[in-house]
Amino acid sequence: MADLGNTQYFKVETDTETSAKLVLSTVYEALVEKGYNPVNQIVGYIMSGDPTYITSHKGARSLIMKVERDELVEELLTEYIKSHNWK
Repeated sequence: MADLGNTQYFKVETDTETSAKLVLSTVYEALVEKGYNPVNQIVGYIMSGDPTYITSHKGARSLIMKVERDELVEELLTEYIKSHNWK
């Protein structure tokens, strides 16, 4: 029987196929290939949640929808902080 007096920890490992970093890289590349401004399109998606900001080229649209938008923002901010040596 489980010990109900203690807090249990559960950690889900991020699937390497859907890690935010890999998704952003793939989506960025697909947007560039189709001639879109990837920064504007990704920001539009993150702000609105509307997947039509992302091209379906290379499966980018379905791929980006596998990652929560807050995880995308977290990845972008983490990389920005690292690149500016704030950490």
